[in-house]
Amino acid sequence: MTAPSIEIQVRSLERRFREGEREHVVLDDVDLEIRRGETVALRGRSGSGKSTLLNLIGGIDTPNAGSIRVADTDVTALSERERTLFRRRHIGFVYQAFNLVPTLNVADNIRLVLELNGVKHASADVRIAELLDAVGLGDRGASYPDVLSGGEQQRVAIARALSHQPAVLLADEPTGNLDDQSAEIVLALLDELVRSMGGTMLIATHSNSVASYCDRVIELHNGRFESDTTT
Repeated sequence: MTAPSIEIQVRSLERRFREGEREHVVLDDVDLEIRRGETVALRGRSGSGKSTLLNLIGGIDTPNAGSIRVADTDVTALSERERTLFRRRHIGFVYQAFNLVPTLNVADNIRLVLELNGVKHASADVRIAELLDAVGLGDRGASYPDVLSGGEQQRVAIARALSHQPAVLLADEPTGNLDDQSAEIVLALLDELVRSMGGTMLIATHSNSVASYCDRVIELHNGRFESDTTT
């Protein structure tokens, strides 16, 4: 059997920020490989560099040194516009804040991503209906975010993030704003949908419950990996 190929590869990654006269090192010589189809939890305290690493992998930020390859593309070699186009097509994001557009209904929140990827209206309608059924909100397409519970809003955010079938999903504390019951529902759903697509997921969290869904757990401390454990 052929071993799964590497979907995310990070080499000698550094990210530093200057605060006045002081230089703050957020990530220090980080190396990482995540195989295609693998789900990995990135754990660490607030300020340990989890969100920074996700933003670098997603091409939102750029490193001071090192390289990042995602889906066979050297993200660090791309221009800002090229990174935007790459991110739009190949990467999905789920955040702690749901980031839904309040003036758009549920269906149109998902439609935004599909339109940016050039999906025609009729095809988008079919995809939106499939996704809303998959997240248990098949009858809520015309609803607006403010009438949904937190768990429902996060399920819409998941549907939106997966609408264009990205190779990689980056999730940053996706259950941080949810109660325990809603968090468990969202976690199970996220895990099921990403795996059914054959996608690769890196999820930043401080939660043991979130980590229990993942194939590996990596501990990040003071900008360096402290451990990497297969679950």
